Amino acid sequence: MEKVKTLIIGSGPAGYTAAIYAARADLKPLLYTGMEPGGQLTTTTEVDNFPGYPDGVDGPTMMVELQKQAERFGTEVRIGHVKRVEFSEEVGEVHKAFVDDGTEIHAQSIIISTGATAKYLGLPSEQKLRGGGVSACAVCDGFFYKGQEVAIVGGGDTAAEEATYLANICSKVTMLVRKDKMRASKAMQHRVTNMPNIDLRYNQEIDEVLGSHVVEGLRIFNNQTGDKEEINITGLFIAIGHKPNTEIFNDQLEMDDDGYLITKGKSTKTNIPGVFASGDVQDKEYRQAVTAAGTGCMAALDAERYLNTL
Repeated sequence: MEKVKTLIIGSGPAGYTAAIYAARADLKPLLYTGMEPGGQLTTTTEVDNFPGYPDGVDGPTMMVELQKQAERFGTEVRIGHVKRVEFSEEVGEVHKAFVDDGTEIHAQSIIISTGATAKYLGLPSEQKLRGGGVSACAVCDGFFYKGQEVAIVGGGDTAAEEATYLANICSKVTMLVRKDKMRASKAMQHRVTNMPNIDLRYNQEIDEVLGSHVVEGLRIFNNQTGDKEEINITGLFIAIGHKPNTEIFNDQLEMDDDGYLITKGKSTKTNIPGVFASGDVQDKEYRQAVTAAGTGCMAALDAERYLNTL
């Protein structure tokens, strides 16, 4: 059993930024990386919209640099997965975390930065080309396909919003909706149908993503007739939702209907004293590296203020 002032669960931009601020505040943070060290950015080839990188940076490199910065100020980073937690509802009482290697951590404060996982279709060809033209974030990666033909999968508000975003920078957007209608709000549907370069197709699913190293096209099929067709594209965007990584916090922390952690007001405070949430695990609106980093900073400041009251 180990005792720490601050335990950080998760290693994306939110987790590492929280670690930088917590370490500088002499909270001596211990960070566990989780199942995907570095978070979603490790599957992103180019990050062009994070401040401070005028020439852009690839996702894995950026996360390595964030880790080094956190470690420079004294953060202890460990590869490992927190599989269970026991939170105390009393102010000043320690919270317990149990790691997959058997370690038990007693922490005065915990910052949760476990993120959210993008949902994919599960096709082998799709998984092979993640980072080679297959993306789950049009706002992050759409710029690289400026003037090109792309496709997007999904029928909800997020898919509609990303389709219209892509339509403003790409020559053509083929939008594939699995059902015979969209789930998006009427207002979002009107935005899609009013864009002349969005080819909206219903009852369509992907049979295979074509290309050996980068996306070169799609083989799609009509799930009512079985008819197949190949289309030429250079980018494929999956917009069928995200799943927050909050399973281990069930029945302890307040969540919304989708499983995202609820924080109080403009803070990162959860319903448990001394437990804070930052990044995509509590943000389903923006889901950007820079906003995640911002809430990581907030969480560290909230944790410092909490510990100063004890």
